[in-house]
Amino acid sequence: MTPSGAADRARRTPDPARPPKPPAGRASRSARTGRSADPASGRAGAAAGRAMDPQDPIGAKDAARAAKEVARGREPGRAKDSARAAKPAVRRQPRRLRSGGTARSAAGVKDVAAAAGVSLGTVSNVLNRPEMVSPTTRAKVEAAMASLGFVRNESARQLRAGSSRIIAYLMLDAGNPFFTDVARGVEEAAQKAGLSVFLCNSNEDAAREADYLDLLEQQRVQGVLITPINPDSSRLSNLPNRGTPVVVVDRAIDDGEHCSVAVDDVLGGEVALAHLIELGHERIAFVGGPNTIGQVTDRRAGAHEALRKAGLPASNLVDVLTGALTVAEGRGAGQRLAGLPADRRPTAAFCANDLLALGLLQQCVSLGLRVPEDLAIVGYDDIEFAAAAAVPLTSVRQPRQLLGRTAAELLLDESSNPDHEHQRVTFTPELIVRTSTRGNT
Repeated sequence: MTPSGAADRARRTPDPARPPKPPAGRASRSARTGRSADPASGRAGAAAGRAMDPQDPIGAKDAARAAKEVARGREPGRAKDSARAAKPAVRRQPRRLRSGGTARSAAGVKDVAAAAGVSLGTVSNVLNRPEMVSPTTRAKVEAAMASLGFVRNESARQLRAGSSRIIAYLMLDAGNPFFTDVARGVEEAAQKAGLSVFLCNSNEDAAREADYLDLLEQQRVQGVLITPINPDSSRLSNLPNRGTPVVVVDRAIDDGEHCSVAVDDVLGGEVALAHLIELGHERIAFVGGPNTIGQVTDRRAGAHEALRKAGLPASNLVDVLTGALTVAEGRGAGQRLAGLPADRRPTAAFCANDLLALGLLQQCVSLGLRVPEDLAIVGYDDIEFAAAAAVPLTSVRQPRQLLGRTAAELLLDESSNPDHEHQRVTFTPELIVRTSTRGNT
């Protein structure tokens, strides 16, 4: 063998002390990317290379982290990627409405204007001042609203205006049909003015009444109608002073700060007692309470006035105090009256409202007392159930819906008329005579 052949052979024989040279293509790729043929060692090596670079502090941290993962037999970055993949992605969808099975976005005023081919101002007028828009244009805008399913954003309008298109009626007792009849009158006037009505029930609870007044003021209602527990409460003065008009319903008040609408309850009590005295009754029970309710004290005062005018002593009016103006309290009063000896039992009873009178009537009949032969009964309010009772009830009528309608009209005038003057409106009660006092004659 020639020396040159031996040298050539030695070049082709791999040196066991040196690693084999990779193929040209792969070697050049590794050189370009800086990666080793072994993935794990290549990544560790690349990270180590970054760690050696004093200009790359972030790379040093990555290198340390990668080295730890390699030592644990994990592929660097895999744990974090796996955790990220395991967490479901949440995509927020825009609010959608359904119409005819097709999803769509909620329509706004701009959409209505574009669909009707009018300006934003015209749409605003249709919504707020329809009388300023011609019937043809108004019909076109309303048709666009209907086709788009447009719903007015009342909250936004309220923020701009500073008040809502709502009035509230805070009644004394929602269980008493008298107050629901008053509410019908309130609703009638509000609907005519394009307003809505909140109905609230204090349930004869002063704390609950105060909570409702605070809430209604916070809601920026246009005004409050109230049958108050205490008409002298400072809260009733504070609301108008802060911009929320208040009208007192079913309670006369003449303080120069509020409008009020009521029936003359003193006269009503006098009319009721005068009727019973005329029928020959001298010892008469007054059934009502608590005394904190102004209407109760006024009606009792009227009864005493009738006794005085008839020349009878005040002691002839026997007080039967109740804890509330309810049917159940009326039944309790009936139990007490029936338990009295016949020579001491009143021959007639005047009740502060019809619910008490109906409960009293029911209890007397169940105990075997005849109405009106053993006990004549007069109620107050003349609610619908008075005429429908087993023994039709004589009652002092109040114009319930007229009370509510008149009060609401005064409230609307006060909220919109800068020249508004407070008024005290008082209606005259009317006695409706039925079987419970006159019998079947």
